Amino acid sequence: MTEATDLAARASDPDPRSGLRAVAALRRLLEQLEAVQVRSARAKGWSWQEIAAELGVSRQAVHKKHGRR
Repeated sequence: MTEATDLAARASDPDPRSGLRAVAALRRLLEQLEAVQVRSARAKGWSWQEIAAELGVSRQAVHKKHGRR
Protein backbone atom coordinates (compact mmCIF):
# COMPACT_ATOMS: atom_id res chain seq x y z
CA MET A 1 0.00 0.00 0.00
CA THR A 2 1.23 3.51 -0.69
CA GLU A 3 1.43 6.13 2.02
CA ALA A 4 -1.59 7.98 0.62
CA THR A 5 -3.81 4.91 0.37
CA ASP A 6 -2.78 3.78 3.85
CA LEU A 7 -3.62 7.21 5.26
CA ALA A 8 -6.94 7.28 3.39
CA ALA A 9 -7.85 3.93 4.90
CA ARG A 10 -6.90 5.11 8.38
CA ALA A 11 -8.92 8.32 7.91
CA SER A 12 -12.08 6.21 8.04
CA ASP A 13 -11.04 4.49 11.27
CA PRO A 14 -13.91 4.36 13.78
CA ASP A 15 -11.53 5.74 16.45
CA PRO A 16 -11.70 9.54 16.02
CA ARG A 17 -8.14 10.04 17.30
CA SER A 18 -6.69 7.74 14.66
CA GLY A 19 -8.96 9.10 11.94
CA LEU A 20 -8.14 12.73 12.70
CA ARG A 21 -4.41 12.04 12.78
CA ALA A 22 -4.70 10.41 9.36
CA VAL A 23 -6.66 13.39 8.02
CA ALA A 24 -3.96 15.77 9.28
CA ALA A 25 -1.25 13.64 7.65
CA LEU A 26 -3.20 13.59 4.38
CA ARG A 27 -3.47 17.37 4.52
CA ARG A 28 0.32 17.70 4.90
CA LEU A 29 0.91 15.26 2.04
CA LEU A 30 -1.52 17.13 -0.19
CA GLU A 31 0.25 20.44 0.51
CA GLN A 32 3.58 18.88 -0.44
CA LEU A 33 2.17 17.40 -3.65
CA GLU A 34 0.59 20.71 -4.62
CA ALA A 35 3.87 22.56 -4.11
CA VAL A 36 5.74 20.04 -6.27
CA GLN A 37 3.20 20.33 -9.08
CA VAL A 38 3.09 24.14 -8.94
CA ARG A 39 6.90 24.29 -9.17
CA SER A 40 6.78 21.87 -12.09
CA ALA A 41 4.15 23.92 -13.90
CA ARG A 42 6.07 27.17 -13.36
CA ALA A 43 9.29 25.54 -14.61
CA LYS A 44 7.39 24.57 -17.76
CA GLY A 45 6.27 28.15 -18.31
CA TRP A 46 2.71 27.97 -16.99
CA SER A 47 1.18 31.24 -15.86
CA TRP A 48 -0.28 31.73 -12.40
CA GLN A 49 -3.70 31.96 -14.08
CA GLU A 50 -3.31 28.54 -15.75
CA ILE A 51 -2.22 26.93 -12.49
CA ALA A 52 -5.06 28.60 -10.58
CA ALA A 53 -7.61 27.36 -13.10
CA GLU A 54 -6.46 23.76 -12.68
CA LEU A 55 -6.53 24.06 -8.88
CA GLY A 56 -9.93 25.76 -8.87
CA VAL A 57 -8.70 28.85 -7.04
CA SER A 58 -7.97 32.46 -7.96
CA ARG A 59 -4.69 33.55 -9.53
CA GLN A 60 -4.08 35.73 -6.49
CA ALA A 61 -4.59 32.82 -4.10
CA VAL A 62 -2.14 30.52 -5.85
CA HIS A 63 0.44 33.29 -6.28
CA LYS A 64 0.17 34.27 -2.62
CA LYS A 65 0.59 30.67 -1.53
CA HIS A 66 3.38 29.63 -3.91
CA GLY A 67 4.84 32.82 -5.37
CA ARG A 68 7.61 33.27 -2.83
CA ARG A 69 9.02 29.77 -3.20
